[in-house]
Amino acid sequence: MRTMSGDQVEAAVASCTAALRGALDRDWAAVDAGSLDWSCRTTAFHIAEDFVAYASRLAGGAQNRLPLGITLPEGTDNAGLLQVIEATGALLAAAVRTAPPGVRAFHPAPFGSADREGFAAMGVAEALLHTHDIAQGLGLAFEPPADLAESVLSRLFPHVQPGPAPWPTLLWATGRGELPGRAPVTEWTWYNNLVIAAGRLDLVGIHPAAARDLSLGGDGGFEWLPGGPYQGTREASGFLLKAYEGGVHRPEFGVFALVRREDGRAVGGIGFHGAPDDEGRVEIGYDLVEGARGNGYATEALGALTEWALARDDVDTVLASIEGDNLPSQAVVSRAGFTRATVEQERHAHDEHGMEAGLRLYVRRA
Repeated sequence: MRTMSGDQVEAAVASCTAALRGALDRDWAAVDAGSLDWSCRTTAFHIAEDFVAYASRLAGGAQNRLPLGITLPEGTDNAGLLQVIEATGALLAAAVRTAPPGVRAFHPAPFGSADREGFAAMGVAEALLHTHDIAQGLGLAFEPPADLAESVLSRLFPHVQPGPAPWPTLLWATGRGELPGRAPVTEWTWYNNLVIAAGRLDLVGIHPAAARDLSLGGDGGFEWLPGGPYQGTREASGFLLKAYEGGVHRPEFGVFALVRREDGRAVGGIGFHGAPDDEGRVEIGYDLVEGARGNGYATEALGALTEWALARDDVDTVLASIEGDNLPSQAVVSRAGFTRATVEQERHAHDEHGMEAGLRLYVRRA
């Protein structure tokens, strides 16, 4: 799997500056950047401001906004502003390269934090999208490498169905363009992956790029215990990928890797079978690498994810279906507060929802 790294940040910066260098003699302050209310000069400086903010938060592991800003000396020309973008982009690239894999820092949209890949993807997005805005204002042609746009989409826009080409899809997803067969976008946000604390573990949301890699036999960017990931995690990742490609994936109801906080190693997977139905029911499945079993990890993960789901307004009931002879897993759900469904509930699950024969249904309600 190709990870988002400092290399992609540098490539985005190079694409940005190459496009804008052709208009150094223009008055960037006198022209609005595309549909923004900012001038082209303000928008270009905003790219550098974001690079500095992202780099400083990631490097320091900041859990809130930092009282930090940059200014341009009076008289700085357009060439000097491009140098600032290059320098601050290099700072972000360095911060991404040197940050440990598990470090997360503050970003408000939408779950409150991002990891190093998230900050890299956000930096790339800021560079590409705002270069587009500036290029529109200045009448310049701009189209970045398709792989950069695709990487941004698969990491920050998991709720957006892939389109015929990555760059037009990213422009459409951020309200900057049209896409045949899709309604215009007037409001949008991006999604850094959700992470939920679970005792000794972190439940780390798997984005579509990682899901694709896992479904094809890769590691998804995680360091697994020997024998991992288990087949259930690979199959769940394949279902996530299909939902993403079909445009029905909801990132908060996806698949999570169980990452052991003490050493950063993945020990299993847990996730939802889909978004809640009309009655507020959602089903959870999980597995563990064999070498991690018997340590209480599944109970911690299931308990935390269930509590998270039941705290939402759109979830009333969490379900888990378990093979009748899988006594250890039945003990896990019992310890996590689930109770055996009634005979009528199990019959309904078999007849109306296609639950396989031989499975037992367990239920926990808000």
